[in-house]
Amino acid sequence: NTETLNQSLISPCFRAKDRTAGSAVSELEELAEQYEDIMEDCGHGRFQWTLFLVLGLALMADGVECFVVAFVLPSAEKDLCLSNAEKGMLGLVVFLSMMVGAFLWGGLADKVGRRRCLKVALGINCIFAFLSSFAQDYGFFLFFRLLSGIGIGGTVPIVYSYFSEFLQMDKRGEHLSWLCMFWMIGGIYASFTAWGIIPSYGWGLSMGTEFQFHSWRIFVLVAVLPAVASLIGLLFMPESPRFLLENAKHDEAWMILKRIHDTNWRAKGQPEKVFTVTHIKAPKTAEDEFIEIQSSTGTPVQRWAVRSLTLCKLVLRNMASLLSAELRLATLFMAVIWFCIAFSYYGLSVWFPDMIKHLQYEEYEAKVKTFHRERVENFHFNFSLENQIHIEGEYIRDKFISIEMKSVKFEDSLFEDCRFEDIRSTDTVFENCTIRSTVFYNTDLWEEKFIDCRMENATFEHNKHGCHLDTMRENDVLIYLVSFLGSLAVLPGNIISALFVEKVGRVKIIGGSMLISAGCSFLLFLSFSQAAIIVLQCLFCGVSAAAWNGIQVVTVELYPASKRATAFGLLNALCKLAAVLGSSIFASFVGVSKAIPILLSFSALVCGGLVALKLPDTRQKILH
Repeated sequence: NTETLNQSLISPCFRAKDRTAGSAVSELEELAEQYEDIMEDCGHGRFQWTLFLVLGLALMADGVECFVVAFVLPSAEKDLCLSNAEKGMLGLVVFLSMMVGAFLWGGLADKVGRRRCLKVALGINCIFAFLSSFAQDYGFFLFFRLLSGIGIGGTVPIVYSYFSEFLQMDKRGEHLSWLCMFWMIGGIYASFTAWGIIPSYGWGLSMGTEFQFHSWRIFVLVAVLPAVASLIGLLFMPESPRFLLENAKHDEAWMILKRIHDTNWRAKGQPEKVFTVTHIKAPKTAEDEFIEIQSSTGTPVQRWAVRSLTLCKLVLRNMASLLSAELRLATLFMAVIWFCIAFSYYGLSVWFPDMIKHLQYEEYEAKVKTFHRERVENFHFNFSLENQIHIEGEYIRDKFISIEMKSVKFEDSLFEDCRFEDIRSTDTVFENCTIRSTVFYNTDLWEEKFIDCRMENATFEHNKHGCHLDTMRENDVLIYLVSFLGSLAVLPGNIISALFVEKVGRVKIIGGSMLISAGCSFLLFLSFSQAAIIVLQCLFCGVSAAAWNGIQVVTVELYPASKRATAFGLLNALCKLAAVLGSSIFASFVGVSKAIPILLSFSALVCGGLVALKLPDTRQKILH
């Protein structure tokens, strides 16, 4: 019965394909030209600016998501007792989940609707980001951030496709570029709020040892606010009329276009201006006939099953069509460009702060104090020990009471009749030591910190165990400062690209910016200090911003409306994959080799920039 039902539903779909290809193409071209004329008649005004703010907040939420885990990890790793492998997985899952989200929501937006998919995607992000702030277990936290990332991953492909369909041709490049600024604002918002909230250790509450709600969890909640605001704003925004027309929903599209027209002209003081369009050419597609047929066949469950299966097939078919003869070259070029800039940008975004930390560590290590064969008897250590190495020392009847030990190492030393009490330690080890008749009371010095040591009548009482004991000030302001400056540096690139994207052209903006970025990355060979790295990071981020803006504008303009979000989603998913590869590869060379990350970045940007110069100029192209 199910097979018969499927056949009865699917066969009309194939019969619908008997229309001539030429007729379908001419209908779509006619629609594109008429739609452009209507948007010019509607003008650019209050409606577009309102939508600009709502979609900008969604884009801002995507920018925030890229920073949340990096900012909370130093604190969360103690609350959640994370190992290095678990921390790596948590950082990795952000980009992987956003990759899945971009792929999924981009494909669905072309078949289900831009506004509907964006609402669901933002809703998923809000719910699971909220739940992640309360998760007390690593598994739950990872799971909630995974689902949160899948939700927010859909924002970029949908937002640009959605907004472009409310813009007339001569406004499109400029206003899409202005929209890109919200991603930068998201980075600034994340770093600024993290800086203000996370180091405030007094914020939050605890209910015994079972429930901890520290300041980093408050930051996770605050980070969700842009997505919540955008979701609320979307409730008052309409679906894209271009999407509705592509799906033969003429009356709905006409009402929305009239609303845009009336809203803009009323705001300009001309409420008497009448919307004169009475009919819009809306081509009827095979998919439309399919939905009409299945809505009157079978039981509700069967209809739902067939509708879902059909939707999956249509989405996959739409993705496959990106490699058709007329789109194959454009898709290949765009894939290379997206991959190259993402690989370099995200790779260096990780490399910059890690390199600064490495330089700090080297500077710290250079100041280590070494003590040889010291003999200390009957001494009361009531001051902290930091960045010290003690070799072949002898400590007889000494007391170490209520102190902190940070980066301290005892080698081949003897402790006899000593007492360690209320000790908090970081990176402190005892190696090949003899510990005789010594008491450890209420300390965090457990067996992992004693390497090849001989214990003779040593006593451990009320030992402190757990991952909350590290005394290191984990929230170095540098992590926030570097991210803040990097995000702020994007502003000049955004402004320049927005002002010149129509005058200079998208292709020159992309190619030129990527080649200049390659030169900036090559200058990293001269970075021997923290200040130099920060300056070069700001320069690199500022120049790269113009390339990003141009790439996103061209991606919107190269593809027809029925494939726009799908293509954007697929390319954005590739971007996230490149981000994972870039950040992993570049991070692995910190402290090992500076040349390899720089050369990789330089090569990727040069390759992407040269390919970008082969793209067609889409400035005067009507959106099909």
